[in-house]
Amino acid sequence: MDLLLINPGGRELIYQGLGAELSAVEPPLWCRLIAGYVADRGSSVEILDSEAEHIGPENVAARVAEIQPRLVGVIVFGHQPSASTQQMSGAGPLCRAIKAVVSHQPIIIAGGHVAALPEKTLQEEAVDFACNGEGPVTIYQLLQTLHAAAGAGFSPDFSRVEGLVWRENGKIRQNPAPSLIKDLDADLHGNVWHLLPMEKYRAHNWQCFGNLASRQPYASIYTTLGCPYKCSFCCINAPFGTNRYRMRAPEKVVEEIDLLYHTYGVRTFKIIDEMFVLNDRDVEGICQRLAAKRYARELNFWAYARVDIVKEDRLQMLRDAGIRWLALGIESGSEHVRDGAEKSLAQQDIVDIVKAIQNAGIHVIGNYIFGLPDDNLQTMRQTLDLAKVLNCEFANFYSAMAYPGSPLYRMAIENGWDLPESWSGFSQHSYDCKPLPTEQVSSAEVLRFRDNAFHEYFQSPAYLDLVERKFGEETMQHIKEMSSSRLRRKLLEEDHVGDPGRLPLPRGANPFTILNT
Repeated sequence: MDLLLINPGGRELIYQGLGAELSAVEPPLWCRLIAGYVADRGSSVEILDSEAEHIGPENVAARVAEIQPRLVGVIVFGHQPSASTQQMSGAGPLCRAIKAVVSHQPIIIAGGHVAALPEKTLQEEAVDFACNGEGPVTIYQLLQTLHAAAGAGFSPDFSRVEGLVWRENGKIRQNPAPSLIKDLDADLHGNVWHLLPMEKYRAHNWQCFGNLASRQPYASIYTTLGCPYKCSFCCINAPFGTNRYRMRAPEKVVEEIDLLYHTYGVRTFKIIDEMFVLNDRDVEGICQRLAAKRYARELNFWAYARVDIVKEDRLQMLRDAGIRWLALGIESGSEHVRDGAEKSLAQQDIVDIVKAIQNAGIHVIGNYIFGLPDDNLQTMRQTLDLAKVLNCEFANFYSAMAYPGSPLYRMAIENGWDLPESWSGFSQHSYDCKPLPTEQVSSAEVLRFRDNAFHEYFQSPAYLDLVERKFGEETMQHIKEMSSSRLRRKLLEEDHVGDPGRLPLPRGANPFTILNT
């Protein structure tokens, strides 16, 4: 076996009790993309999805010892800002377990977090190599280098492997990253679904409100890579090194959906793209082809969108293609805070577009952030009040984090801001979650407000009435059960609500306006 790609687990640390039933279990996109790239070039490859198969580090290590691959690739990509960093909480123990059993096994680690902090990752983790780019080219070139050296009996020359971070004579070396792959359909098709445990994947609970049994089978696909926007709290573009937006051909996207529908019976999908409804031509090409399928009415897709790019005259086209949920980054109920976060929208515009989406028969997930740099208790209350006025079919409440790879993280390091002590602390739902403080609100106050907001929203009579009317009694009872228990929080148990941990910004500075210039 040439290459074994591993998707690390760690749901218990990342989600606490929520990981058992409520969270999604998604096919690992970048394991697929890298596997397809390497396989197309003649190498043998397998994928071990330890998260989906619920295999702990020791059992993964035993599988590695049994398979004896030439190279192990631990892939810690994610497709929402916190996902890659929080996955490190599972990747670290996994790598250590492999080295404890097979000390000579070469391991490379790749992903968004790794690309953001390649040298730090190589220093801290039990791996031989790290990748400072998106991964496929680097991993293939490394595999070829190891193969050539083994066949000829000489030491491998790692200096020519693009994007490789490695050790030489006790020092860390970093090779320049390769150019981004241009032809996504030819080189990053990811058509290796047969390597994945497809029966293990499931959708989020909310995507299947009204029919909770339809969470499986499930798949996530992509139509674009990257994002053209420069939100200071986002790290999505870390592995790409630029704010580019690469697109697949619409016909290839629909061919993949067709394969998943007919081969695996998938009707419930996630579109991973950061901004699916951005390019009119490509969205139209995908939607029109999907709407023409005889099974279009069976499809249940969800996708991300920005409030300021959703066009009312395109909503029916989206719904006809099977788009049933749109996730909107509303962020804050304070216009002042939204302006500081480079999301300048009038409140009425937000209300109007949410209503327009719902009137088209598409459900809305409102995403909100507490603890943005201009936030105080009053503005956070405004955010929660806006969420309750909009009364979306679902809501995600986040606390602001300085994720590695984001401009905000670089500023946090430069200014000595207090960051989580472990990578799991960057997870929104972990026990050791520790958000950024602001100039006026401590980390503990932000986290307490976020957790209380979750329960206030999901236990509100108006929301429960909406859910019962739209999705039925069973789903309403499911929501009540979901909101009946609280997450444990180390920060709140220590009760630092009165601590002086406010954000030490330079006088007059707002990190979002500084970093988005």
